[in-house]
Amino acid sequence: ALLLVAKGWQVLAVDRDEAGLQQLQLQTGSDALVTFGADLRSSVDITNYSTFALDRFGHVDAALLNAGICGINTNLEDYPETVFDEVMAVNLKAVWLGMRALVPAMKERRRGSIVLTSSIQGLSALPGTTAYTTSKHALVGMMKGAALELAPFNVRVNTIHPGYVATPMMDSIHRAVSPDAPQQFEATIARTIPLQRYARAEEIAQLQLFLASDRSSYSTGNCFAADGGLLAALP
Repeated sequence: ALLLVAKGWQVLAVDRDEAGLQQLQLQTGSDALVTFGADLRSSVDITNYSTFALDRFGHVDAALLNAGICGINTNLEDYPETVFDEVMAVNLKAVWLGMRALVPAMKERRRGSIVLTSSIQGLSALPGTTAYTTSKHALVGMMKGAALELAPFNVRVNTIHPGYVATPMMDSIHRAVSPDAPQQFEATIARTIPLQRYARAEEIAQLQLFLASDRSSYSTGNCFAADGGLLAALP
């Protein structure tokens, strides 16, 4: 959101964390950023934010469908059904509902870019992450189907696949896996990455900006990784 505003975009930032949205608004200090509180487990909320965006801006050039949750880390037979369903609701169904709500206006204008945030776990897998890995793989299929369907209308759809990124989500994973030494655990992971470090959030945002903009006007139906070389290192 900060990068897009800095580059001259008008942005609607959507999150269920309304206090966080208020902080973001203060951080930008610009009326180019508008916020909307919504729970993406609710189809009504998704319809409402989409309608608000179209009413406020008149059209939507790009939709960065980025929200996601990890679920829990446990083996397949012990994975709770309720957690599996919640991960699917946020990581997969909310993306589908968001596209469904915004695509008609994009098709009418015959232009638009949709960027879905998958993960390197959408192209690989880790044990103990049944729901998360499934949801991120499923986004690739959703993206490819939508890209083919929308190409005649000049609406592009792509996925991004971040690796390890220095975010609060990763901090919570470090604390959950290694509560006594989370920073040491992070350093251990970083040593497995060819670039020897986590990504900064801004580096992922630059990829999102590229795919949202006309600079990627011939790219659709593709997976774009930003993983510090992790996938290249896989067998």
